Amino acid sequence: MGWFVIDMDDARYPEVLKGIKDPPEKLYCMGDAGLLATRCAAVVGSRKFSENGKRTAYDIGKAAAGAGLTVVSGMARGIDTFAHEGALAAGGKTIAVLGTGIDMCYPAANRDLKERIAHDGLVISELAPGRPASKYTFPRRNRIISGLSEAVVICEAGLNSGSLITAGLAEEQGRDVYAVPGSIYNPCAIGSNMLLRDGAMPLVVIDDLLHDLGISPMRGASDAEDMGDDEKRIYEVLSAGGEKSVDEICRAVGLAPETVSGIVTVMEMKGIVWTALGKIFLAK
Repeated sequence: MGWFVIDMDDARYPEVLKGIKDPPEKLYCMGDAGLLATRCAAVVGSRKFSENGKRTAYDIGKAAAGAGLTVVSGMARGIDTFAHEGALAAGGKTIAVLGTGIDMCYPAANRDLKERIAHDGLVISELAPGRPASKYTFPRRNRIISGLSEAVVICEAGLNSGSLITAGLAEEQGRDVYAVPGSIYNPCAIGSNMLLRDGAMPLVVIDDLLHDLGISPMRGASDAEDMGDDEKRIYEVLSAGGEKSVDEICRAVGLAPETVSGIVTVMEMKGIVWTALGKIFLAK
């Protein structure tokens, strides 16, 4: 069937999981079990999402995996899916923790994603093959997601999101908990904003997560090849000084605001930069 079992006596069983409350007795696996020994960060959130949440999850997954972290998530519809896809797009590694038996796929729409993760990463479950999903299996699997990870990022979470359970478990396990700030008018971000109110660390710029973990952000080797001369100049300004406004970039590169705005728009479409609150950031 393509799956295998790792129990607590197996050398491949991750030590970090042995230290959590109620560790899984067995892990049913498909893929590269060696990823259980790598440095991991969880990227999770709600099944309901905004376009900003979708982009954020994808970009965090891509940046984390591109920098060498293994991205852990739950392969659920929504934010989890985009985090896995971002990691795979970076050519990095990702672990999907299922709330069903290893031979099942929930949601069914993620069957292709599951196959890609099993091929290029790792799919795990503590549940025996044939075990269907229930309202109890998903909250229980969340302790594994946080238990494998050094840090947990809540990208976007509504008031009743299961990712808030993951955040609570991560705190109990001594993991760092981050939440991405969202608009007070965005119902998909109420839960994640509440985490910030209650003491979670705000993830304002993606690279903050990597810096906190002592990892240097990796820049794509193809970036320079795909950029024109003016794009390279703007990229160098952002690389040297972090986020900048259009006016700050204009002063640095000697171009008119309308020219810079047009170039930045193209760079954003390429995935090189992203903009928020009047500032321009490197996207990876």
